[in-house]
Amino acid sequence: MSQPESRSWLDELPPAFQAYRNGRRLDEVECIIPDLNGMSRGKAMPLKKFSPDTPIFLPISIFYQTITGQDVEMDIANQWAESDMVLVPDMSTAMAAPWAKQPTLQIIHDLQDFDGKPIFCAPRNILKHVISLYEQQGWKPVIAPELEFYLTKPNVDPNEPIQPPVGRSGRSGTALQSYSMTAVDEYGPVIDNIYDYAEAAGLHIDSVIQEDGAGQVEFNLTHGDPLLLADQVFYFKRIIKEAALNNGMFATFMAKPMRDQPGSAMHVHQSVVDIASGNNIFSDAEGNATDLFRYFIGGTQKHLIEVMPLIAPNVNSYRRFESEANSSAPTNTAWGYDNRATGLRVPHSGPQDRRLENRVIGVDTNPYLSIAASLACGYLGMMNQIEPGAPAEGELDDEQQVQSYIPSTFDEALRIFTESVEIQQTLGKDFCHLYAEVKMEELRQFHREISPWEREHLMLNV
Repeated sequence: MSQPESRSWLDELPPAFQAYRNGRRLDEVECIIPDLNGMSRGKAMPLKKFSPDTPIFLPISIFYQTITGQDVEMDIANQWAESDMVLVPDMSTAMAAPWAKQPTLQIIHDLQDFDGKPIFCAPRNILKHVISLYEQQGWKPVIAPELEFYLTKPNVDPNEPIQPPVGRSGRSGTALQSYSMTAVDEYGPVIDNIYDYAEAAGLHIDSVIQEDGAGQVEFNLTHGDPLLLADQVFYFKRIIKEAALNNGMFATFMAKPMRDQPGSAMHVHQSVVDIASGNNIFSDAEGNATDLFRYFIGGTQKHLIEVMPLIAPNVNSYRRFESEANSSAPTNTAWGYDNRATGLRVPHSGPQDRRLENRVIGVDTNPYLSIAASLACGYLGMMNQIEPGAPAEGELDDEQQVQSYIPSTFDEALRIFTESVEIQQTLGKDFCHLYAEVKMEELRQFHREISPWEREHLMLNV
């Protein structure tokens, strides 16, 4: 006989989950963590097996794998002893998995060793560490992410190109329909499904728009605490994929899924408030921009190219930056006022909302790591009083592009990352070493592949 659900921790779950549950018997609990790529890993168990006070374990070797599942040999003592990590549930993250057939609870867990110390390579711990650096200065960072992604036809053969989806009209999606309400309505059932799942999970969407690409959609999330928003992005990616599958489509967060369509970004708006007063430290009492705002921009300009493997973490990420037609991605670290030609944009706002938008980050990132990396750049700027360049007005000329370039390949980005001193000190040398080793192995795997382009153009012509 199953145990009754009259447990105090169940009654203390967030209101959104209580509404979703609606008195039904809870079937399963998913204990999840984000891996290096931001994908969900963990264990699922019946309710009777789960308690917030009962330890759950996973081997640390899940962080020693590439995105293909390949193990990576590294200079780590006793690497393949595969010691366990302790999963500690953050009950504030408990929410429904509304696509499940039976009422299911999912909970994000933190990772510790047996002495209670944070696991050095856990992405959520990296972001927590960066936030703590701000807190030590009496500051609190605030962010707002914007998620771009594609709805596509199901792609069951990786050798075939990805195709736009078929909407309610029966026709495939078309490109260059930015902000079209008709285009959004074309995929109404999927969008509605996402809203329903989000509501059941207790997540809030600020707005939804159609982007430039065929089947490309953008969701904007309400600003708030970086850890909270990273958790939401982590959850939202899963929700969006499940809603698409429920409607006979795929949802992809590849940075550049289709050659002739725009890439997908995760623009992140960033500001910093004084913990004691609640005031935005980027504005002074008269409403003018402060030195700290300039330094935040300057640090981002200086260090952004050093964290590219964290904000553009895959070979495909760099296809988004190709300056071909239908590519609106910034290829620079220049900054400007309300200038979308720059990688760093200062939007129109009042003094309390003064912020910097990082437009370089791809949507294929692990949100914990990309947000941590972007905030680390701004933090170093403020601590070291790094002055920014002059703001760019209008489109950048060739000289400005050269002066503010970003790496054009994953190979170059990894080389710069491995040579970055202050970034590695800020994020953790051991983490940066492990991350670089895993990504370099992914790069080696990619370079061993023979592409369709090579077979088509080289097989009989050379």
